[in-house]
This record gives sequence, C-alpha cells and structure tokens, in this order.
Amino acid sequence: MRIQHVISAGLIGASASLCLAALPALAQSARPPGQIKITNARTVPLNTLEIATTGEQARLVAKLAKPLAPGKSVSLKLSKPAGCTYYILGRFEDEVESDNDGVDLCREKTLRLTD
Repeated sequence: MRIQHVISAGLIGASASLCLAALPALAQSARPPGQIKITNARTVPLNTLEIATTGEQARLVAKLAKPLAPGKSVSLKLSKPAGCTYYILGRFEDEVESDNDGVDLCREKTLRLTD
C-alpha cells in the first residue's frame, strides 16, 4: 500500500513539473490578435494613434488613418505583430498626448482612451 502512495505522489509531482515547465513556452507562443479595437472615450477627436513594438528596434505595426471622433470606435489591423508588448501613442485635438509603454495586446483586445 505504501509503495502505491509513493508511486502516485511521484507521478503527480512529475506531472506538475511538466506543466510548470510548459508555461513559459505557452507564454512565448501567445500572439496578439490580427486587429485591435480603439475607442475614443474623450470629448475631443483623436487626431493620431500609433502602435509600435517595444525595444531598441521599434517598428510601427498600426496607425490611425484619419481622426477618430469622440465616442467612436475603429478597428486597426496589426501589420506583422511580434510579441505581446507594444508602445501606444495617441494625440488628441486639444494637444493632449496619451502614451503607454508595455501594453500587452495578447490580453488587451480593446483600447479605450479616456481623460
């Protein structure tokens, strides 16, 4: 009886170790969606918005084509996304800037820009 408990505990421990070892691989295989929904929740138009990769060789992956009116939403297609972490820079008509470094687009499928 005791040997069965030891074997069972060993199998459970080995299974847990394998699962924990696989977590980093699953995190690396996470991919951002093909597009991101942008919502302008401010009372002024959003004139520009850029989404870029982070790091030393940042690359633009999406850009707002035309100003986005207050209360409106638009979907931006991501061009060749790489990784999950991105830099977001938005500029509003009233000269307010909204910048966010380190936005996880694998988790966040919608960006809501507010005051």
